[in-house]
Amino acid sequence: MGTTQPIREKESLERFMNYYLTTHPVPRNYALITLGLHTALRISDLLLLRWIDVYDFERNCYRNHLFIHEKKTGKKNIIALNEHARNALDTLKKERQDAAPTDYIFTKNTDYTTPLCRSQAFRIVKRAAEESLHETHISCHSLRKTFGYHAWKQGTPPALLMDIYNHSSYKVTKKYLGIEQDERDSVFMEIDFYKK
Repeated sequence: MGTTQPIREKESLERFMNYYLTTHPVPRNYALITLGLHTALRISDLLLLRWIDVYDFERNCYRNHLFIHEKKTGKKNIIALNEHARNALDTLKKERQDAAPTDYIFTKNTDYTTPLCRSQAFRIVKRAAEESLHETHISCHSLRKTFGYHAWKQGTPPALLMDIYNHSSYKVTKKYLGIEQDERDSVFMEIDFYKK
């Protein structure tokens, strides 16, 4: 595992998620972080999303599922869009009332036909992490890892996490999410040799 880490503490995660909503409001950046956290998509796939992928323009409503062809793996993936993801997208869509179906979601404010580059997305995530958490080991990939870490903490079966991440074993998934060290740490922290 590299130096990129998931955001483990819920209070820290909430401050991070809300940075571009309340502290320094930027709807595009808020939607980027929210969608990254709630879909576990790689940043390369997230940046290629267009409005037609998340919004049904004929029915005038958000889609329940995101159907994507993953850039890295070439695999098809179906991801449910939960209420948090749809609300963040709606905040951005209200700002971009003239969004066309083929426009990218995450763009510069002056050009909706070209997606943000990875380095700009990295700066967006990095700034939120530094300002809200005073953390330096948070990157775009942390969004994906944070999803899995909290899914695991909430009881998601290991086999399902392996499937979501396309990992070959649970050992790989544990290392990827930083779970292995957490499990080891808990043994040392919870051992008690004294009578109560």
